[in-house]
Amino acid sequence: MPRISISQLMKMKSEGARIACLTAYDHPTALAADAEGVDLILVGDSLGMVVLGYESTLPVTLEDMIHHGKAVVRGAGRALVVVDLPFMSYQESPLQALRSAGRLLKETGAQAVKLEGGSEMAATVALLKQSGIAVMGHLGLTPQSVHALGGYRVQARAKAAASRLLKDARALERAGAFAVVLEMVPAALSARARKALKIPVIGIGAGPACDGQVLVSHDLLGLTPGHVPRFARQYSQAHAEARRAIARYCADVRQGRFPGPAETLA
Repeated sequence: MPRISISQLMKMKSEGARIACLTAYDHPTALAADAEGVDLILVGDSLGMVVLGYESTLPVTLEDMIHHGKAVVRGAGRALVVVDLPFMSYQESPLQALRSAGRLLKETGAQAVKLEGGSEMAATVALLKQSGIAVMGHLGLTPQSVHALGGYRVQARAKAAASRLLKDARALERAGAFAVVLEMVPAALSARARKALKIPVIGIGAGPACDGQVLVSHDLLGLTPGHVPRFARQYSQAHAEARRAIARYCADVRQGRFPGPAETLA
């Protein structure tokens, strides 16, 4: 089956078909997401927290994103793959962003990159688009700016902040972004953004009115113990099941039940 294209995503928006997006950080998750019809796979810098054990996305490097992006692309033959530009790999200048984005696409085989920021990133988005690099924007809660934003909390509740977000979204669209992620913003604002933009609006904690939804795969699968974001829905309890399986394995080894006849080579 041919890979999902940006033009197909645009058509889905125009027809009112919802876009299913999911993060993936490794080959097995990409295989599963691709096989079950996910339209867009995001190799998010959230891997810093859910895979690498950091407290935020800030320590993630370009090399980290390339390493994980390669694995995901090898497992995704149908879904459009987007890789995050990590913190300080693009903020210095549009030329720095071009070099970083070029490395991501050349070395991973992904189809697009994602960056955070609004109007201040318009020149960067425009240069990447002019250079043949597809760009997804990210507004609302932008995790790379979590300290400046005062923590992980809902953004753009005030009227002025909401107007600024819409202005930023339009600026990204004019600059050439093919889609924008809205994270942790009021549902009514997401609905306004969806109507205002011709490009798809992908929500995470942004209500049901968006053109599509994205979740962190570890939240969806229940792979990470502890706090689960209020906006996430757990479709399985994989971490708990993995612990039960490991406990059974340890008990079988210690009691001499593994390996048994079926696992023993003659």
